[in-house]
Amino acid sequence: MNTQNKPSLVMAIALMTLVNGIFNLIWGVSLIGGTFGLSLLCFPVPLFPIILGGFEIAYAIKLLDNPPQPVQPSQAIAILEIVAVLVGNVFSMVVGILALIFYNDSAVKDYFARLNGMQTPPRAYPAPVLPPPAESTPEPSAPASPVEPDAPKRRPRKVA
Repeated sequence: MNTQNKPSLVMAIALMTLVNGIFNLIWGVSLIGGTFGLSLLCFPVPLFPIILGGFEIAYAIKLLDNPPQPVQPSQAIAILEIVAVLVGNVFSMVVGILALIFYNDSAVKDYFARLNGMQTPPRAYPAPVLPPPAESTPEPSAPASPVEPDAPKRRPRKVA
């Protein structure tokens, strides 16, 4: 599969994820440098964008690889990009929302299905197993018992 066969939305996801990964690395390092390392001691907020940036870059490289590697659409990374707004990264939130929207496109779904070889054959159901026919022997009929009528049902109470 060449780059020409990749849908444009897959290329957009890959490039946005790569740029956002680099931006998250820079964002996390600048948070550490801006607080002179105190943010690591008090609350490790800068570690989230640094780790997320590493995952984003690795995922984007797999998407941009030629020939492409079998990879699933990573909605987890897109959701974590949206969560990165808690660290003050609004750009990452926009990229995450766009990635989730692009993952739901039919061309993108078809591309990932072809890439991962998930061609679903028609499902063959096994034939039902029927019990062997029983020999029919006439049984003596029992005398019919009279059917007792059901007791009359109570009406629901009216509440004022």
